[in-house]
Amino acid sequence: MMATSQSVIRALIIDDHALFRESVSGALAEPGFEIAHCGSIQEGLRLLEERHFDIVLLDYDLGAERASQFLPAARQAGWEPRVLVVTAWISANEARRLLQQGVAGIFLKQAPLGELKEAIRVAAAGGTFLDPSFSKLSEPIGLPERGAAPMFNDRQKQVLRFVLEGLSNKQIAWRMQISESYVKAILQGLFQKTGVRTRGQLVRVALEQYADEL
Repeated sequence: MMATSQSVIRALIIDDHALFRESVSGALAEPGFEIAHCGSIQEGLRLLEERHFDIVLLDYDLGAERASQFLPAARQAGWEPRVLVVTAWISANEARRLLQQGVAGIFLKQAPLGELKEAIRVAAAGGTFLDPSFSKLSEPIGLPERGAAPMFNDRQKQVLRFVLEGLSNKQIAWRMQISESYVKAILQGLFQKTGVRTRGQLVRVALEQYADEL
């Protein structure tokens, strides 16, 4: 039987519309998610100081604030959170700027709740999620502003070590006590970060370029 504590995704919703954030919080109140929410960047920074979150769901337009203000403020405070921008609308230029800044993806509020759950899993696991309308933005856009950050997070390193040992997704899921779909999401994040498409390519690139991180 799997332990649930290690597979729970802790998410923070920052949105100035109380109805939206409370509705999404309620909809995500199920096994596998722990949700907190607030209405401003300042409140979000305070919550980040109090506890750990795997991902931040950040509205683009927060009234007097913009999503682009969040990551610089978080980094200045010493945090490097995964951020999924969840918005009703955003221009392609602004979406590109946010991706260059280092956000993990852009999700449009018009999409179904099931897609939001998948987007959260992908982004929390280290991957990038883009609404199909921004598919062209998945082309190389340069490195994030803060290039000194580690290439892989701890969970990605753990999965990559098991891949190098030759373990299957099912075996990795059992070892880490998480779901097999979560392992697949983490692997997708590793593929995107390293620019590869297959498990074999991932092994080769990891050994040739990132052995010092493992």
